[in-house]
Amino acid sequence: MENRNIRADLILLLVAAIWGFAFVAQRLGMDYLGPFGFNASRFLLGAVSLLPLLLFFKPKPGSTDRLRMTKGSALAGIFLFSGASLQQAGLLYTSAGNAGFITGLYIIIVPIMGLLIGFATRINTWLGGIIAVMGLYYLSVGDNFSINTGDLLVLASALFWAGHVIVIGKLAGQLDNLRLAIIQFFICALLSLLVALVFEQDTLSLANIIAAWQPIAYAGLFSVGIAYTLQVVAQRDAPASHAAIIMSLEAVFAVIGGWWLLNEEFSNRAIIGCCLMLAGMILSQLNLSRRHQQNPT
Repeated sequence: MENRNIRADLILLLVAAIWGFAFVAQRLGMDYLGPFGFNASRFLLGAVSLLPLLLFFKPKPGSTDRLRMTKGSALAGIFLFSGASLQQAGLLYTSAGNAGFITGLYIIIVPIMGLLIGFATRINTWLGGIIAVMGLYYLSVGDNFSINTGDLLVLASALFWAGHVIVIGKLAGQLDNLRLAIIQFFICALLSLLVALVFEQDTLSLANIIAAWQPIAYAGLFSVGIAYTLQVVAQRDAPASHAAIIMSLEAVFAVIGGWWLLNEEFSNRAIIGCCLMLAGMILSQLNLSRRHQQNPT
């Protein structure tokens, strides 16, 4: 069992790295395509890459009801489209590192939003949220109390990512997860394509898609297809809260990728902000009350 847990942790760490470096691919892709054109390409590729898995993973009885699958996938796809669109647009104006850390705030936003639907929120979530907000201030708010447009768009995307997590959490026990994922990716790709056809006609072309094939391949095959599959495999042996802590390192890999591949630089103020946000994200996942009960003082 211990070896399986270690293997699961290493797989989740790889997932975090893939997702973190995806922010670099997302920025590079917009050298050729607009935000919606790039998202349409990568989510379509990601959905297609998962289709072969349907041959190996059989659904549980009753998990493929057509009406429930259609409604659930549509709702999840709309949240996914909203989050991905705001994040991708934000990357036009902010760094990959900033986007990675701000997006990671969904880990804290999820339990806070859960209050609206009757879920209990632990004290560590509030403490982690306060620390993370302090970090966001150091990372994004300038000396003149102005906030970068890109950071603001990515922050808005984190709200939709959190909503997406809640929707998936509600649907996961009712519908086949693989089919749900594939259909929502197709829906996100379709919505992105429709918007791109209206607002990005000057950049949406086969020539530009071919020119951006490397970022699209990474963001589609690796970030969507491979990382999704690895996450499902790893979480069979890793508790959800434990997995969330490891995957929050996605933000750290986003900073590393931005520094290494995009020559992004961070001020001391931004580094302090990143550290505070990471600490807040990790603290929000620790069950302090349970530890107190197990180790009374």
